[in-house]
Amino acid sequence: MTTKLIGALGEYAAARELREKGYDILSVNYSNNVGELDIVAQKLPYICFVEVKTRRGSTMFRAADAVDFHKQENIKSAAASYMNKYKMKALLRYDIYEVYIDDEDNVISTNHIENAF
Repeated sequence: MTTKLIGALGEYAAARELREKGYDILSVNYSNNVGELDIVAQKLPYICFVEVKTRRGSTMFRAADAVDFHKQENIKSAAASYMNKYKMKALLRYDIYEVYIDDEDNVISTNHIENAF
């Protein structure tokens, strides 16, 4: 499976679980001239910008470790542009959704880190 397909699998799993937790999915794979947002979700009083990181279960690093300071700043800039474009006013939250898959590309575990940065 390609890296792009693995990412799509993780985003699908994260969006499904967010819906099950009562979130409304506003956008998936939103991109603008500033950057890209994996999932934009709403659960009042928050608009949540969710960065999804998918990894094979055998990795020794947490998926969230890939969201470094530079990536966080890009997400924040893209989020501000998103909010401005749609003239939205709400509390913002930046989450990370870790998705771990096995060698057969089955989701084996997930971890939703709310207010990650």
